[in-house]
Order: sequence, then structure tokens, then C-alpha cells
Amino acid sequence: MYLLGEQPAYADQLINHLQSIPVRLLEGLAPSGTPLHVQRTDDLAQSLPGNQLFIIESGLLHAVVDERPLFYLQEGDLLGLRQGLDMPSCRYSSEENISLIPYQRSEVFKHIYASEERQEMFLHYLIGHTALLSDALARLKQPDVRPATGFQHFAAGEELIHQGDIADNVFIIIEGHAEAFVDGHKVGDVVKDEIFGAMAVFTREKRSASVVASEPCTVMVIPKEQFLSLMQSNPRISHSLIESMARRIDLLNKEITQLRLPAEA
Repeated sequence: MYLLGEQPAYADQLINHLQSIPVRLLEGLAPSGTPLHVQRTDDLAQSLPGNQLFIIESGLLHAVVDERPLFYLQEGDLLGLRQGLDMPSCRYSSEENISLIPYQRSEVFKHIYASEERQEMFLHYLIGHTALLSDALARLKQPDVRPATGFQHFAAGEELIHQGDIADNVFIIIEGHAEAFVDGHKVGDVVKDEIFGAMAVFTREKRSASVVASEPCTVMVIPKEQFLSLMQSNPRISHSLIESMARRIDLLNKEITQLRLPAEA
């Protein structure tokens, strides 16, 4: 997905990352039929069955929401996720021939839910597109009413999260690396594409650790309301994320136990 108009470099980097996800997401799942070829159209929905998702094999689709051009889809993008959602109508048009690889919608979600790795990949895909649209909206608004969403940049040494603060957002590092500290002691690393800050959002407690950029970072910011809404609409993905956090906590507990043993001995 590309938004209309000029985009910052960090958005281009995220778009390139998101562009590669659908093919990897559906790897191992057979298409439900041969590629569908559609000639120039003003409303693609009239040519598509409602029970399928599609990967765009070739061509460019323009998306119009409430009759306003907003973004376009190209090769590698996933088409059809909006079906059945109570959202403003989105009309897809094209001035060239389009080739679409079809997949049975129900089989796609079974395939995703069968693997924790694919669940997390799908979560990144959904959050990534949400952040792109939020950031585009933020750049259209005046600075004094800029919503707390989209992307933030941090220099090395700056805090991304401060221990003891209220948890208003969840984060993903798009570029860079950070470190987690509890009471001034390093307890772990936060690497590119890792979701962090979700624990306090789930528990509604204050931040249990500080996260500091160890090198310049670009961070995707997701307000907790959007994040929790996404988790509620995708409970299996939420379950996978919670399991991932539980494994991380277990690993930290083991590391702490190993550090204490020599002193106790």
C-alpha cells in the first residue's frame, strides 16, 4: 500500500517491509484457483467474489474512500480484508489490466491461525497499515492538534519508555535498537520489528521498565485503544502475543536466578 502524495523515508521503509508480508504469510497455502485477470475497471468489487482474498500479481489499484482518493495497492499487496467490516465504503479502480491470485478467505485465516509465527506476521501487517494511515492523517493536521500516533524518532541515549509512567501506547521499532532497564540495571534488548510496551497496556499498570535507544531509532506508536481494539477483533493473535511475552518473562526470570546463585553460594 502506498499513500498518495509525498511520503517520509521511514514510511517508505515500512511500506517495503509490509509489501513482503502477504506472500510469506500465505506460503504453503495453495491458491483457490487460477489467477483472475480484470481489465480496466471503475469498481473492482463488481468483478470479485465476496468469499476470497487476493494477492495482487500485477497492476495498480487506486483506492477511493467516501469518493476521496486515499491510497493505491500494487504487486504483493493483500486485497479483500475490509469485507464484512463496518467501515466507510472503499472503491477500487484501475486504468490498466490487473492480475489477482485468489485464496479462499476462510482457508487463509485457518492457515494464519495455525502458526504463531504467521499470527505475529499478520499482526505486524495490520498494525503497520494502521500506523501508515494514522501518520498520514497526522501530517495533514496542524502540529498543535497532531494525534499521538504514527512514528517517532529517538537519538541514541533517549528514552522511548520511562519506568513508572502510565502506559498509553504500544511500540514497534522500525529501525534501530534499544535496551530495557529496571531500576537502572539492563534486563534485555529490544530489536527491530519487536513489539514492546504491551505488558503494561494489558495489565493497566505503570511501566515496569525503561527502554532507552542504544542507537538512533524510528518507532511506530500505536495508542492503547487501537491496540486493544485490534486484539479484541483478533483474539487468536492476542493469545499468541501473550504467549510470546510469557516466554520472554520466563527467560528473564531464569537469567535473574542464574545471576543470584553465585551471590547466595
